[in-house]
Amino acid sequence: MSTLTKRATIYLDPSIFRAVQLKSIETFRSVSVVVNEAVRDALAEDADDLASFEQRNKEPVISYEAMLKELKRHGKI
Repeated sequence: MSTLTKRATIYLDPSIFRAVQLKSIETFRSVSVVVNEAVRDALAEDADDLASFEQRNKEPVISYEAMLKELKRHGKI
């Protein structure tokens, strides 16, 4: 871990903490590294989702009912 890290206190459900501990042991990484990677992955996934929303922003909106009719019309349901 870099020297520019920040210390934080977090409270985890005991079973989640145990799972993180086990992953830490099995992968020969510290609990901090495992948690940092999990948070980084979650934030990256959020960024990907936001980018997808932005790309699809100009697509036409269709109601659920209209989608059902369209699927029925094409024999999908």
